[in-house]
Amino acid sequence: MRTELDEALQRAFAEGEAALARGDLQAGVAWLERAHILGQRLPLQHARAHWLMLRAGWRGRDWREVAGQVPRIVAALLFSRLWVPLGNNGRARVSAFQPMPLSEELQRLLEER
Repeated sequence: MRTELDEALQRAFAEGEAALARGDLQAGVAWLERAHILGQRLPLQHARAHWLMLRAGWRGRDWREVAGQVPRIVAALLFSRLWVPLGNNGRARVSAFQPMPLSEELQRLLEER
């Protein structure tokens, strides 16, 4: 049985990928930030969010984002179960160690785990 968190995570990925496919990088990245926050403790989903952010950076020719996502993909696979900075949006312009405030909705969804 899928939980509300699982459904929200899959929707965030689907919306993010759809926005990227139609060339709407801003909307795509916003959805991927949401997917990153929701999937942070799941290594494969966490790495998937960073991979898609890398692709968005590539499409937008944002080389800082591309370069910043490479180590984050590796770290997501290795450390997601040990520690993550809660609420961090996963973008390269934000410290990978910086916790960030959560909306009430995201906080409620994350309490399921």
